[in-house]
Amino acid sequence: MLGSVDSTAFNFEQGQRARKLFAAVVLAALDDAIADDKKYGNGPDQIARWARSRDGREVLSCAGIDPNERVVKGLMEFVSKGIRTSVALSREESERRHALELEQAEAA
Repeated sequence: MLGSVDSTAFNFEQGQRARKLFAAVVLAALDDAIADDKKYGNGPDQIARWARSRDGREVLSCAGIDPNERVVKGLMEFVSKGIRTSVALSREESERRHALELEQAEAA
């Protein structure tokens, strides 16, 4: 009995690690698209093309992201903002956005 619980926990942990690995691939694709956007101006189109491709849909699914059109539009919007993923995921950027939202709420 205990052995089956251990193997289930092990399999779950392996799955979580794999999901994180694929999420890292998605973040790298976003960074590449942002770089393309700054260099060539076609970043949102690039990430959309990738997300709609067979490989892109597979990577998104393995990362735990449903590869639907709403997700593609969100990825395109993220790339068009031009903020690299490492910056967007940082605490400082989160605090800056929160402060900006508070200022906008007070102004309204």
